[in-house]
Amino acid sequence: MRETLVLNASFEPLSTVSLRRAVVLVMQDKAVVEQAHPGLRIRATGVEVPVPQVIRLCRYVRVPFRQRAPWSRRGVLVRDRHRCAYCGRRATTVDHIQPKSRGGRDTWLNTVAACSEDNQRKADRTPEQAGMRLLVRPFEPTPADALLLALGVTDRQSLPEWLALPA
Repeated sequence: MRETLVLNASFEPLSTVSLRRAVVLVMQDKAVVEQAHPGLRIRATGVEVPVPQVIRLCRYVRVPFRQRAPWSRRGVLVRDRHRCAYCGRRATTVDHIQPKSRGGRDTWLNTVAACSEDNQRKADRTPEQAGMRLLVRPFEPTPADALLLALGVTDRQSLPEWLALPA
């Protein structure tokens, strides 16, 4: 099941959390369910909770302004939709276009999702040296784009009107 979106008390999107963490926050009265999966409920002894898609924190959390989305291996896989940048199959690893041994760094523009076979075939070379072609160019997502990608949202029109972001 998809991740659950966490909103600040001011309805500002903060992050995504697992379903389990979202339910814990609701049960501890630290958050309320703003939108739930229709018809799905979690039942336990004496408790019944709707399966949350979006939760809102009860207390405002001050967050420093971020102009850039922080790089992470998971973020690269989500950005590339778990598709290999070399062959298009399911990706499980992250490949450095400029290998780390040659000065490449962990950045959005130097990493792509890759299947383990292509990652091993490319080894410690650049794609040109390995005779491999990138199907997609890496890009640096904005923090808002990174959040939407983590939620699995591909169409901004599918968002509720109170969460819709400017295009």
